Amino acid sequence: MAEYDYLVIGSGPGGYVSAIRASQLKLKTAVVERAQLGGVCLNWGCIPTKALLQSAHLLESIKTGHLGVEVEGGVKPNIPEVVERSRGIASRLSNGIGFLFKKYNVELITGSASFIDDQTLKISDNPDISEVKAKKICIATGARAREFDSLKFSDNVVSYREAMIIKDPIENLLVIGAGAIGCEFGDYYANMGAKVTIVEVADQLLPHEEAEVANELKSAFEKKKIKVWVSSIVESLEDKGSSVSAKIKRNDKIEELSFDKVLLAVGVTPNVEDLGLESIGVQLEKSYIITNEFCQLNGHDNIYAIGDVIGGKQLAHKASREGMIAAEHAASKKNLIPLDASNVPSCTYTSPQVASIGYKKAELDEKGIEYTIGEFPFNALGKALAAGKSRGFSQVYFDKESGEILGAHLVGHEVTELISNFGLSRAGELSVHEFLQTVFPHPTISESLHEAIGRALGESPNI
Repeated sequence: MAEYDYLVIGSGPGGYVSAIRASQLKLKTAVVERAQLGGVCLNWGCIPTKALLQSAHLLESIKTGHLGVEVEGGVKPNIPEVVERSRGIASRLSNGIGFLFKKYNVELITGSASFIDDQTLKISDNPDISEVKAKKICIATGARAREFDSLKFSDNVVSYREAMIIKDPIENLLVIGAGAIGCEFGDYYANMGAKVTIVEVADQLLPHEEAEVANELKSAFEKKKIKVWVSSIVESLEDKGSSVSAKIKRNDKIEELSFDKVLLAVGVTPNVEDLGLESIGVQLEKSYIITNEFCQLNGHDNIYAIGDVIGGKQLAHKASREGMIAAEHAASKKNLIPLDASNVPSCTYTSPQVASIGYKKAELDEKGIEYTIGEFPFNALGKALAAGKSRGFSQVYFDKESGEILGAHLVGHEVTELISNFGLSRAGELSVHEFLQTVFPHPTISESLHEAIGRALGESPNI
Protein backbone atom coordinates (compact mmCIF):
# COMPACT_ATOMS: atom_id res chain seq x y z
CA MET A 1 0.00 0.00 0.00
CA ALA A 2 1.36 3.44 -0.98
CA GLU A 3 2.02 5.82 1.94
CA TYR A 4 2.32 9.59 1.91
CA ASP A 5 3.01 12.45 4.28
CA TYR A 6 0.18 14.57 2.87
CA LEU A 7 -2.71 13.56 0.63
CA VAL A 8 -5.32 15.88 -0.87
CA ILE A 9 -8.76 14.75 -2.01
CA GLY A 10 -9.70 17.00 -4.93
CA SER A 11 -7.62 19.10 -7.34
CA GLY A 12 -9.58 22.34 -7.47
CA PRO A 13 -8.04 25.76 -6.72
CA GLY A 14 -7.70 24.83 -3.05
CA GLY A 15 -6.58 21.24 -3.54
CA TYR A 16 -3.88 21.61 -6.17
CA VAL A 17 -2.40 24.67 -4.45
CA SER A 18 -2.32 22.82 -1.13
CA ALA A 19 -0.63 19.79 -2.68
CA ILE A 20 2.06 21.81 -4.44
CA ARG A 21 2.77 23.84 -1.30
CA ALA A 22 3.08 20.67 0.78
CA SER A 23 5.54 19.20 -1.72
CA GLN A 24 7.55 22.44 -1.68
CA LEU A 25 7.81 21.95 2.08
CA LYS A 26 9.34 18.48 1.53
CA LEU A 27 6.24 16.39 2.30
CA LYS A 28 5.67 13.33 0.13
CA THR A 29 2.39 14.38 -1.47
CA ALA A 30 -0.39 12.92 -3.60
CA VAL A 31 -3.75 14.11 -4.93
CA VAL A 32 -6.80 11.92 -5.52
CA GLU A 33 -9.02 13.26 -8.31
CA ARG A 34 -12.05 11.58 -9.87
CA ALA A 35 -12.64 14.08 -12.69
CA GLN A 36 -10.67 16.88 -14.37
CA LEU A 37 -7.64 18.55 -12.85
CA GLY A 38 -8.54 22.03 -11.68
CA GLY A 39 -11.99 21.21 -10.35
CA VAL A 40 -15.11 23.26 -11.00
CA CYS A 41 -13.40 26.67 -10.91
CA LEU A 42 -10.92 26.03 -13.66
CA ASN A 43 -13.07 23.75 -15.84
CA TRP A 44 -16.63 24.96 -15.27
CA GLY A 45 -16.50 28.16 -13.23
CA CYS A 46 -14.10 31.03 -12.70
CA ILE A 47 -11.90 30.86 -15.78
CA PRO A 48 -14.15 29.68 -18.65
CA THR A 49 -16.96 31.95 -17.44
CA LYS A 50 -14.67 34.96 -17.67
CA ALA A 51 -13.71 33.92 -21.21
CA LEU A 52 -17.40 33.94 -22.17
CA LEU A 53 -17.92 37.31 -20.50
CA GLN A 54 -14.90 38.81 -22.26
CA SER A 55 -16.52 38.07 -25.62
CA ALA A 56 -19.92 39.28 -24.41
CA HIS A 57 -18.57 42.56 -23.08
CA LEU A 58 -16.51 43.21 -26.21
CA LEU A 59 -19.70 42.79 -28.21
CA GLU A 60 -21.51 45.14 -25.82
CA SER A 61 -18.78 47.78 -26.13
CA ILE A 62 -18.88 47.70 -29.92
CA LYS A 63 -22.66 47.97 -29.98
CA THR A 64 -23.19 50.57 -27.26
CA GLY A 65 -19.82 52.12 -26.43
CA HIS A 66 -20.22 55.24 -28.63
CA LEU A 67 -16.47 55.14 -29.23
CA GLY A 68 -16.56 56.26 -32.87
CA VAL A 69 -15.98 52.75 -34.24
CA GLU A 70 -18.17 51.44 -37.04
CA VAL A 71 -18.38 47.83 -38.16
CA GLU A 72 -19.58 47.47 -41.73
CA GLY A 73 -22.67 45.29 -41.94
CA GLY A 74 -23.17 45.24 -38.18
CA VAL A 75 -21.73 42.99 -35.49
CA LYS A 76 -23.09 39.72 -34.14
CA PRO A 77 -21.86 36.92 -31.88
CA ASN A 78 -20.50 33.62 -33.13
CA ILE A 79 -21.69 31.63 -30.13
CA PRO A 80 -20.09 28.27 -31.05
CA GLU A 81 -16.71 30.00 -31.47
CA VAL A 82 -17.16 31.86 -28.16
CA VAL A 83 -17.89 28.58 -26.37
CA GLU A 84 -15.02 26.72 -28.06
CA ARG A 85 -12.58 29.44 -27.06
CA SER A 86 -13.76 29.19 -23.46
CA ARG A 87 -13.39 25.40 -23.41
CA GLY A 88 -9.94 25.62 -24.98
CA ILE A 89 -8.71 27.95 -22.23
CA ALA A 90 -10.07 25.61 -19.55
CA SER A 91 -8.36 22.61 -21.17
CA ARG A 92 -5.05 24.45 -21.45
CA LEU A 93 -5.06 25.42 -17.77
CA SER A 94 -6.10 21.93 -16.65
CA ASN A 95 -3.12 20.49 -18.55
CA GLY A 96 -0.98 23.12 -16.85
CA ILE A 97 -1.82 21.71 -13.43
CA GLY A 98 -0.62 18.29 -14.59
CA PHE A 99 2.67 19.91 -15.59
CA LEU A 100 2.98 21.56 -12.16
CA PHE A 101 2.33 18.24 -10.41
CA LYS A 102 5.21 16.68 -12.33
CA LYS A 103 7.44 19.67 -11.65
CA TYR A 104 6.85 19.50 -7.89
CA ASN A 105 6.70 15.69 -7.61
CA VAL A 106 3.03 15.55 -6.64
CA GLU A 107 1.62 12.13 -7.45
CA LEU A 108 -1.80 12.04 -9.11
CA ILE A 109 -4.12 9.17 -8.20
CA THR A 110 -7.24 8.90 -10.35
CA GLY A 111 -10.43 7.71 -8.69
CA SER A 112 -12.71 8.48 -5.75
CA ALA A 113 -11.53 8.48 -2.14
CA SER A 114 -13.38 7.58 1.07
CA PHE A 115 -12.14 7.20 4.64
CA ILE A 116 -11.54 3.79 6.18
CA ASP A 117 -9.88 5.36 9.22
CA ASP A 118 -8.10 8.65 10.00
CA GLN A 119 -5.06 7.70 7.92
CA THR A 120 -6.39 5.22 5.39
CA LEU A 121 -8.42 5.89 2.27
CA LYS A 122 -10.26 3.49 0.00
CA ILE A 123 -9.75 4.33 -3.68
CA SER A 124 -12.64 3.45 -5.99
CA ASP A 125 -12.68 3.42 -9.82
CA ASN A 126 -8.96 2.74 -10.06
CA PRO A 127 -7.94 -0.75 -11.21
CA ASP A 128 -4.38 -0.38 -9.89
CA ILE A 129 -4.86 1.16 -6.43
CA SER A 130 -7.44 0.12 -3.84
CA GLU A 131 -6.10 1.77 -0.68
CA VAL A 132 -3.59 4.43 0.35
CA LYS A 133 -2.29 5.71 3.68
CA ALA A 134 -1.30 9.23 4.64
CA LYS A 135 -0.12 10.83 7.85
CA LYS A 136 -2.17 13.90 7.04
CA ILE A 137 -5.15 14.27 4.71
CA CYS A 138 -6.80 17.37 3.26
CA ILE A 139 -10.42 17.32 2.02
CA ALA A 140 -10.86 19.69 -0.92
CA THR A 141 -13.85 18.18 -2.71
CA GLY A 142 -15.69 21.42 -3.47
CA ALA A 143 -19.40 21.74 -4.13
CA ARG A 144 -22.03 21.29 -6.82
CA ALA A 145 -25.08 23.25 -7.96
CA ARG A 146 -28.08 22.99 -5.63
CA GLU A 147 -31.61 21.99 -6.58
CA PHE A 148 -34.88 21.74 -4.65
CA ASP A 149 -37.91 19.43 -4.75
CA SER A 150 -39.90 22.05 -6.66
CA LEU A 151 -36.91 23.23 -8.74
CA LYS A 152 -35.06 20.30 -10.28
CA PHE A 153 -32.58 20.04 -13.12
CA SER A 154 -33.81 18.64 -16.45
CA ASP A 155 -33.01 18.98 -20.15
CA ASN A 156 -34.08 22.62 -20.17
CA VAL A 157 -33.46 23.48 -16.50
CA VAL A 158 -29.68 23.71 -16.32
CA SER A 159 -26.83 24.48 -13.94
CA TYR A 160 -23.80 26.65 -14.68
CA ARG A 161 -22.05 23.64 -16.24
CA GLU A 162 -24.61 23.20 -19.01
CA ALA A 163 -25.14 26.96 -19.37
CA MET A 164 -21.46 27.32 -20.19
CA ILE A 165 -21.53 25.12 -23.28
CA ILE A 166 -24.84 25.97 -24.98
CA LYS A 167 -24.00 26.83 -28.59
CA ASP A 168 -27.48 27.49 -29.96
CA PRO A 169 -29.03 30.94 -29.48
CA ILE A 170 -31.50 31.20 -26.60
CA GLU A 171 -34.46 33.47 -27.20
CA ASN A 172 -35.95 33.63 -23.71
CA LEU A 173 -33.99 32.75 -20.55
CA LEU A 174 -35.06 32.64 -16.90
CA VAL A 175 -32.31 32.92 -14.30
CA ILE A 176 -33.29 31.85 -10.78
CA GLY A 177 -30.95 33.37 -8.23
CA ALA A 178 -29.13 36.70 -8.44
CA GLY A 179 -25.82 35.82 -6.80
CA ALA A 180 -22.59 36.17 -8.78
CA ILE A 181 -23.30 33.12 -10.98
CA GLY A 182 -26.84 34.19 -11.85
CA CYS A 183 -25.85 37.78 -12.56
CA GLU A 184 -22.84 36.83 -14.68
CA PHE A 185 -24.76 34.37 -16.84
CA GLY A 186 -27.72 36.74 -17.11
CA ASP A 187 -25.34 39.42 -18.38
CA TYR A 188 -23.63 37.02 -20.78
CA TYR A 189 -26.81 35.72 -22.37
CA ALA A 190 -28.36 39.18 -22.63
CA ASN A 191 -25.33 40.30 -24.64
CA MET A 192 -25.66 37.18 -26.79
CA GLY A 193 -29.16 38.29 -27.75
CA ALA A 194 -31.45 36.51 -25.28
CA LYS A 195 -34.37 38.09 -23.46
CA VAL A 196 -33.33 37.54 -19.84
CA THR A 197 -35.43 37.57 -16.68
CA ILE A 198 -33.65 37.31 -13.32
CA VAL A 199 -35.71 36.29 -10.27
CA GLU A 200 -34.32 36.70 -6.75
CA VAL A 201 -36.05 35.98 -3.44
CA ALA A 202 -34.06 38.68 -1.61
CA ASP A 203 -34.85 42.36 -2.04
CA GLN A 204 -31.79 43.08 -4.22
CA LEU A 205 -29.36 41.60 -6.71
CA LEU A 206 -26.18 40.22 -5.13
CA PRO A 207 -27.76 39.88 -1.66
CA HIS A 208 -24.37 39.92 0.10
CA GLU A 209 -23.33 43.27 -1.38
CA GLU A 210 -24.24 46.77 -0.26
CA ALA A 211 -27.68 47.92 -1.46
CA GLU A 212 -26.29 50.95 -3.33
CA VAL A 213 -23.94 48.71 -5.29
CA ALA A 214 -26.72 46.23 -6.08
CA ASN A 215 -29.03 49.02 -7.20
CA GLU A 216 -26.37 50.40 -9.55
CA LEU A 217 -26.00 46.97 -11.16
CA LYS A 218 -29.79 46.59 -11.37
CA SER A 219 -30.02 49.92 -13.17
CA ALA A 220 -27.31 48.83 -15.63
CA PHE A 221 -29.08 45.52 -16.24
CA GLU A 222 -32.41 47.19 -16.86
CA LYS A 223 -30.76 49.50 -19.39
CA LYS A 224 -29.76 46.31 -21.23
CA LYS A 225 -33.43 45.22 -21.16
CA ILE A 226 -32.77 42.52 -18.54
CA LYS A 227 -35.87 42.10 -16.38
CA VAL A 228 -34.91 42.06 -12.70
CA TRP A 229 -37.57 40.79 -10.30
CA VAL A 230 -36.45 40.93 -6.68
CA SER A 231 -38.52 39.91 -3.62
CA SER A 232 -39.97 37.25 -5.92
CA ILE A 233 -40.16 33.46 -5.83
CA VAL A 234 -40.24 30.78 -8.53
CA GLU A 235 -42.70 28.34 -6.97
CA SER A 236 -42.43 25.56 -9.56
CA LEU A 237 -40.97 24.57 -12.92
CA GLU A 238 -42.36 22.18 -15.53
CA ASP A 239 -40.10 21.11 -18.38
CA LYS A 240 -42.40 20.55 -21.37
CA GLY A 241 -39.68 19.42 -23.75
CA SER A 242 -39.54 22.44 -26.04
CA SER A 243 -39.98 24.98 -23.23
CA VAL A 244 -40.23 25.38 -19.46
CA SER A 245 -43.31 26.65 -17.68
CA ALA A 246 -42.52 28.65 -14.53
CA LYS A 247 -44.92 29.80 -11.82
CA ILE A 248 -43.50 33.01 -10.39
CA LYS A 249 -44.88 34.83 -7.36
CA ARG A 250 -44.25 38.57 -7.26
CA ASN A 251 -46.22 41.51 -5.95
CA ASP A 252 -48.52 38.97 -4.20
CA LYS A 253 -49.61 37.56 -7.56
CA ILE A 254 -48.65 34.32 -9.31
CA GLU A 255 -47.82 34.43 -13.02
CA GLU A 256 -47.23 31.41 -15.24
CA LEU A 257 -44.65 32.21 -17.90
CA SER A 258 -42.85 30.20 -20.57
CA PHE A 259 -39.09 30.17 -21.21
CA ASP A 260 -36.78 28.33 -23.61
CA LYS A 261 -34.24 27.59 -20.88
CA VAL A 262 -33.93 28.08 -17.14
CA LEU A 263 -30.64 28.55 -15.29
CA LEU A 264 -30.94 27.36 -11.68
CA ALA A 265 -28.36 29.37 -9.72
CA VAL A 266 -29.59 29.12 -6.13
CA GLY A 267 -26.33 28.23 -4.41
CA VAL A 268 -24.27 25.08 -4.02
CA THR A 269 -24.19 21.90 -1.97
CA PRO A 270 -20.86 20.67 -0.52
CA ASN A 271 -19.53 17.36 -1.87
CA VAL A 272 -19.32 15.36 1.36
CA GLU A 273 -21.71 12.43 0.82
CA ASP A 274 -19.32 9.74 -0.42
CA LEU A 275 -16.27 10.51 1.71
CA GLY A 276 -17.07 8.05 4.50
CA LEU A 277 -16.92 10.81 7.10
CA GLU A 278 -19.48 9.08 9.27
CA SER A 279 -17.20 6.06 9.55
CA ILE A 280 -14.58 8.14 11.37
CA GLY A 281 -17.06 10.13 13.46
CA VAL A 282 -16.94 13.48 11.65
CA GLN A 283 -19.98 15.61 12.42
CA LEU A 284 -21.33 18.09 9.89
CA GLU A 285 -23.14 21.37 10.41
CA LYS A 286 -25.75 22.02 7.71
CA SER A 287 -23.77 19.62 5.47
CA TYR A 288 -20.52 21.57 5.97
CA ILE A 289 -17.36 20.27 7.66
CA ILE A 290 -16.40 22.12 10.84
CA THR A 291 -12.76 23.23 11.13
CA ASN A 292 -10.56 25.38 13.35
CA GLU A 293 -8.52 28.42 12.32
CA PHE A 294 -5.88 26.19 10.71
CA CYS A 295 -8.47 24.17 8.74
CA GLN A 296 -8.20 21.09 11.00
CA LEU A 297 -11.28 18.98 11.73
CA ASN A 298 -12.53 18.98 15.30
CA GLY A 299 -11.26 15.82 16.99
CA HIS A 300 -9.15 14.82 13.97
CA ASP A 301 -5.93 16.82 14.10
CA ASN A 302 -4.37 15.08 11.11
CA ILE A 303 -7.33 15.80 8.80
CA TYR A 304 -7.85 19.19 7.16
CA ALA A 305 -10.71 20.58 5.05
CA ILE A 306 -10.67 23.64 2.82
CA GLY A 307 -12.81 25.52 0.32
CA ASP A 308 -16.50 25.07 -0.36
CA VAL A 309 -16.86 22.03 1.93
CA ILE A 310 -16.31 24.22 5.01
CA GLY A 311 -18.69 27.03 4.02
CA GLY A 312 -18.15 30.75 4.42
CA LYS A 313 -17.45 32.67 1.22
CA GLN A 314 -17.37 30.04 -1.48
CA LEU A 315 -14.63 31.56 -3.59
CA ALA A 316 -11.61 30.08 -5.34
CA HIS A 317 -9.10 32.50 -3.81
CA LYS A 318 -10.39 31.73 -0.32
CA ALA A 319 -9.94 28.01 -0.99
CA SER A 320 -6.41 28.58 -2.30
CA ARG A 321 -5.40 30.52 0.80
CA GLU A 322 -6.90 27.84 3.05
CA GLY A 323 -4.99 25.25 1.05
CA MET A 324 -1.75 27.07 1.77
CA ILE A 325 -2.57 27.31 5.47
CA ALA A 326 -3.42 23.60 5.71
CA ALA A 327 -0.24 22.51 3.92
CA GLU A 328 2.00 24.79 5.97
CA HIS A 329 0.37 23.69 9.22
CA ALA A 330 0.78 20.04 8.21
CA ALA A 331 4.47 20.74 7.58
CA SER A 332 4.80 22.39 11.04
CA LYS A 333 5.68 25.78 9.57
CA LYS A 334 6.07 28.37 12.32
CA ASN A 335 4.26 31.68 12.86
CA LEU A 336 1.25 30.87 10.68
CA ILE A 337 -1.37 33.57 10.32
CA PRO A 338 -4.97 32.29 10.15
CA LEU A 339 -7.22 33.52 7.38
CA ASP A 340 -9.12 36.73 8.18
CA ALA A 341 -12.52 36.12 6.57
CA SER A 342 -13.25 39.85 6.51
CA ASN A 343 -10.21 40.36 4.29
CA VAL A 344 -11.39 37.98 1.54
CA PRO A 345 -12.56 40.06 -1.45
CA SER A 346 -15.71 39.24 -3.41
CA CYS A 347 -15.84 39.89 -7.16
CA THR A 348 -18.62 39.72 -9.75
CA TYR A 349 -17.57 40.04 -13.39
CA THR A 350 -20.67 41.59 -14.89
CA SER A 351 -20.65 44.86 -16.82
CA PRO A 352 -20.25 46.93 -14.70
CA GLN A 353 -18.16 44.80 -12.36
CA VAL A 354 -18.72 44.59 -8.60
CA ALA A 355 -16.04 44.12 -5.93
CA SER A 356 -16.01 44.41 -2.15
CA ILE A 357 -13.93 43.68 0.93
CA GLY A 358 -14.32 44.15 4.66
CA TYR A 359 -17.45 45.26 6.46
CA LYS A 360 -20.78 46.58 5.28
CA LYS A 361 -22.52 49.51 6.92
CA ALA A 362 -25.01 47.31 8.77
CA GLU A 363 -22.16 45.29 10.29
CA LEU A 364 -20.33 48.42 11.43
CA ASP A 365 -23.52 49.83 12.92
CA GLU A 366 -24.08 46.57 14.78
CA LYS A 367 -20.56 46.73 16.20
CA GLY A 368 -21.06 50.35 17.26
CA ILE A 369 -18.05 51.55 15.27
CA GLU A 370 -18.03 55.21 14.27
CA TYR A 371 -16.97 55.47 10.65
CA THR A 372 -16.67 57.87 7.76
CA ILE A 373 -17.74 57.12 4.18
CA GLY A 374 -15.78 58.33 1.18
CA GLU A 375 -17.23 58.01 -2.32
CA PHE A 376 -16.20 58.99 -5.83
CA PRO A 377 -18.39 58.57 -8.94
CA PHE A 378 -17.00 57.19 -12.17
CA ASN A 379 -18.78 59.89 -14.19
CA ALA A 380 -16.19 62.30 -12.75
CA LEU A 381 -13.27 59.98 -13.54
CA GLY A 382 -11.27 60.81 -16.64
CA LYS A 383 -10.15 57.27 -17.51
CA ALA A 384 -13.68 55.89 -17.11
CA LEU A 385 -15.07 58.59 -19.41
CA ALA A 386 -12.34 57.90 -21.97
CA ALA A 387 -13.19 54.19 -21.89
CA GLY A 388 -16.90 54.87 -22.30
CA LYS A 389 -17.53 53.25 -18.90
CA SER A 390 -18.75 56.07 -16.69
CA ARG A 391 -21.29 54.07 -14.67
CA GLY A 392 -20.41 53.24 -11.06
CA PHE A 393 -18.50 54.49 -8.03
CA SER A 394 -15.87 53.64 -5.42
CA GLN A 395 -17.02 53.70 -1.80
CA VAL A 396 -14.68 53.38 1.22
CA TYR A 397 -15.48 53.08 4.93
CA PHE A 398 -12.85 53.98 7.52
CA ASP A 399 -12.66 54.42 11.27
CA LYS A 400 -13.45 58.03 12.18
CA GLU A 401 -10.74 58.20 14.83
CA SER A 402 -7.88 55.95 13.69
CA GLY A 403 -8.36 56.08 9.93
CA GLU A 404 -8.31 52.25 9.70
CA ILE A 405 -9.84 51.05 6.43
CA LEU A 406 -12.91 49.03 7.43
CA GLY A 407 -14.48 48.18 4.09
CA ALA A 408 -14.65 49.04 0.41
CA HIS A 409 -17.53 48.56 -2.03
CA LEU A 410 -16.97 49.22 -5.71
CA VAL A 411 -19.08 49.01 -8.84
CA GLY A 412 -17.79 50.00 -12.25
CA HIS A 413 -15.29 49.29 -15.00
CA GLU A 414 -12.56 46.78 -13.98
CA VAL A 415 -13.13 47.28 -10.24
CA THR A 416 -12.20 43.63 -9.63
CA GLU A 417 -8.63 44.72 -10.44
CA LEU A 418 -8.80 47.49 -7.82
CA ILE A 419 -10.07 45.71 -4.73
CA SER A 420 -6.69 44.22 -3.84
CA ASN A 421 -5.47 47.74 -3.02
CA PHE A 422 -7.72 47.63 0.01
CA GLY A 423 -6.79 44.02 0.79
CA LEU A 424 -3.13 45.04 0.98
CA SER A 425 -3.99 48.14 3.01
CA ARG A 426 -6.03 46.16 5.52
CA ALA A 427 -3.47 43.36 5.79
CA GLY A 428 -0.68 45.90 6.25
CA GLU A 429 -2.76 47.93 8.72
CA LEU A 430 -2.37 51.10 6.68
CA SER A 431 -4.61 54.03 7.54
CA VAL A 432 -6.39 56.23 5.04
CA HIS A 433 -3.81 58.95 5.81
CA GLU A 434 -1.00 56.70 4.53
CA PHE A 435 -3.20 55.63 1.61
CA LEU A 436 -3.73 59.28 0.71
CA GLN A 437 0.04 59.93 0.68
CA THR A 438 0.44 57.30 -2.05
CA VAL A 439 0.81 58.79 -5.53
CA PHE A 440 -1.71 57.18 -7.90
CA PRO A 441 -0.97 57.39 -11.64
CA HIS A 442 -3.20 59.53 -13.85
CA PRO A 443 -5.35 58.73 -15.70
CA THR A 444 -6.40 55.41 -14.17
CA ILE A 445 -9.52 53.80 -12.75
CA SER A 446 -7.60 53.29 -9.49
CA GLU A 447 -7.58 57.04 -8.92
CA SER A 448 -11.19 56.68 -7.80
CA LEU A 449 -9.98 54.96 -4.59
CA HIS A 450 -7.65 57.83 -3.77
CA GLU A 451 -10.31 60.41 -4.62
CA ALA A 452 -12.96 58.70 -2.50
CA ILE A 453 -10.74 58.96 0.59
CA GLY A 454 -9.61 62.46 -0.31
CA ARG A 455 -13.19 63.64 -0.60
CA ALA A 456 -14.11 62.21 2.80
CA LEU A 457 -11.13 63.96 4.44
CA GLY A 458 -11.68 67.22 2.59
CA GLU A 459 -8.30 66.89 0.90
CA SER A 460 -9.35 66.34 -2.70
CA PRO A 461 -9.21 69.12 -5.32
CA ASN A 462 -12.08 67.35 -7.09
CA ILE A 463 -14.66 67.76 -4.32
